[in-house]
Amino acid sequence: MENLVRRPDPAFWRGRNVLVTGHTGFKGGWLTLWLARMGAAVTGIALPPNTTPSLFERAGIAGHCAASHFHDIRDGAGLARLVREAAPEIVFHLAAQPLVRASYREPVATFAANVMGTAHLLDALRDLASARVAVMITTDKVYHNREWPYPYREDDALGGHDPYSASKAASEIVIASYRDSFLRAQGMAVASARAGNVIGGGDWAEDRLIPDAVRAWLAGDVLEIRRPAAIRPWQHVLEPLCGYLVLAEAMAGLPALAGAYNFGPPTHEASTVRDVVDLARSIWGGGEVRYGDGSRGPHEANWLALEVAKVRTALGLGPRWALRESVERTIRWYREEAGGADAAALCSAEIAAFEDGR
Repeated sequence: MENLVRRPDPAFWRGRNVLVTGHTGFKGGWLTLWLARMGAAVTGIALPPNTTPSLFERAGIAGHCAASHFHDIRDGAGLARLVREAAPEIVFHLAAQPLVRASYREPVATFAANVMGTAHLLDALRDLASARVAVMITTDKVYHNREWPYPYREDDALGGHDPYSASKAASEIVIASYRDSFLRAQGMAVASARAGNVIGGGDWAEDRLIPDAVRAWLAGDVLEIRRPAAIRPWQHVLEPLCGYLVLAEAMAGLPALAGAYNFGPPTHEASTVRDVVDLARSIWGGGEVRYGDGSRGPHEANWLALEVAKVRTALGLGPRWALRESVERTIRWYREEAGGADAAALCSAEIAAFEDGR
């Protein structure tokens, strides 16, 4: 495994005004804690957390923010007012409807949040003198999935069968349009970040593999797996977050780096759902699993991997934690938190280990 050549520079972030949309979510909560740890002044804008429990509440994320607002990014006028008040220099956009199966239930709401919400934020950044960099987080599912045995590169065709994937592909077009039409001319660097499947402690969302497993096994229930043969680029949540932070730092110094970036493990480390479940079960020490044949539920991609050569060459990034260590750390986080450990302290310890290469 490669060593991570670059990591976030606390000196860069100390005292900077940073906007994080989606700070009440799983990735947004971890990112907010990391930024606060480095001394950034974080303004968070998001809907209230939609899971019980939530990392936002368990880790006291609001207390790590200079300002924390519950606001719907589909309200463009209200969002613009909050963005102006925050006067951010760096922006991370994570607010979204993030679930494939939920997008089948509520397609219009998914498009409204993921496409128009993105447009509202980018429009709020027009002519905002303070703004220098925006990292817009989309997904690895933005690509037109051809079920071929090759990893997707940043210049491959965009598309999406399900409403979630389609909405994120559409948001990529919106991001590129605002960058080319408005934001580059005002000296702002804008990137889209396409990350693979993330795991880590503090995710309690529905229809996510490790949270579903933990819920089932803690309750003594059987974990139901719909598509055990599906292949995904799994990674610990700190891997892409490190990439987003390093990318923002790099674009602040060299705006020409603006563009699209994949963040994920090496292609050969993409693994099946069954492999991840079996690994998690062995680390957990048991737990019942029932594997389906892939025929249940709406359409989902079977094979998905990312080419990550661009972040390796342009940003000097490589993976730190392989799949087994990522799953071990994730399972340990949930076990310790369920046993009464403080969620914020658990996250802080993980971030410190990642920074130190442990």
